Amino acid sequence: MLDKKLLKNFDISVILIVILLVAIGLVMISSATHVHETQDYSLVKKQLFFFVLGLIAIVVISNIDYRTFANFCVYMYIAGVLFLVAVLFTEPINGARSWFKIFGFGLQPSEYFKIVIIITFSRHIEKIKEKGEEDINSFKNILLLLLHMGLPILLIMVQPDWGTATVYIGIMIIILFVANISYKYIIAAFASASVILPLLFFFVMKGYQRDRLLTFWNPEVDPLGAGYQFIQAKIAIGSGQLFGKGLFKGIQTQLGYLPEQETDLIFPVIGEELGFIWCSIIIIMFVALLLRLVYLATLAKDYFGSYVITGVAAMIFFHVLINIGMTIGLAPMMGIPLPFLSYGGSSLLANMIAVGLALNVAMRRQKINF
Repeated sequence: MLDKKLLKNFDISVILIVILLVAIGLVMISSATHVHETQDYSLVKKQLFFFVLGLIAIVVISNIDYRTFANFCVYMYIAGVLFLVAVLFTEPINGARSWFKIFGFGLQPSEYFKIVIIITFSRHIEKIKEKGEEDINSFKNILLLLLHMGLPILLIMVQPDWGTATVYIGIMIIILFVANISYKYIIAAFASASVILPLLFFFVMKGYQRDRLLTFWNPEVDPLGAGYQFIQAKIAIGSGQLFGKGLFKGIQTQLGYLPEQETDLIFPVIGEELGFIWCSIIIIMFVALLLRLVYLATLAKDYFGSYVITGVAAMIFFHVLINIGMTIGLAPMMGIPLPFLSYGGSSLLANMIAVGLALNVAMRRQKINF
């Protein structure tokens, strides 16, 4: 069992925010699956199941010193990459090879590999730092770090799951920034992106992916096709106004006009039925969670722990930013779930494991005074 001394450093505020977000998510998933006056509780039950698994995972992870994970980085990374390769040989689901089907549940390796990449990338940078502060900016080390992240990102793009790949890139950028990477590399990265992104758009992206980007600027160009999600999402959020239309009373939601409304477009469901007030409350809760994680990162007793919490915060931040952004017309549709709120067992469990890892670091942040 967990040492009682460590429990004094357990951050109750983080776990309370997570539980509240999941509770709101369960209610909204119930509403999103109450379509045409029929109710299907199967998704709510599955989400609740993964929530309980997540709580168990947090307890288990809390009992393991986070430094232990650093000893298995190579094995974790290799195993994760093998899973990302193996999933490419599965049958496509919604046009992407991203899931294994196991006992009726969908297992998405890229969700769990986020935790692995946060751990292994953080340890990689810590090992560099141990040799000297300036070594992080040597060309050799930068190249190795890019290869470390580049391989899983490439495999995820092949699935294709460009939204998740974008989150991985965000995690990498934030951790490197906190590790004091030189600005010359940041400038070089932006310069390279300005060349690479157009090439990806014209020669790598599939037709429907290009359509999503183009209709992002003007959804009305294809209102019944690529622009449909943008238009319906904005109608739902806007029609909720300040206080919403009430649970199970949203027209867009209850008549099934919102596609993927229990997953990627859960935020418009909240906007339509609970209004601007609850949308703001949820955003404030995410901000509070992220600020708390950033604060805990500053208290970590070593580089590894600090970068791990930073990676967890970055993962949640980019998911929230992209998901809410795409539902209000500020980002392209990328198929990114809203953490703790959207339906999805892999997403929920992975996020709770990540939170458990951050709490683990925070609990062991310093010598405990009595």
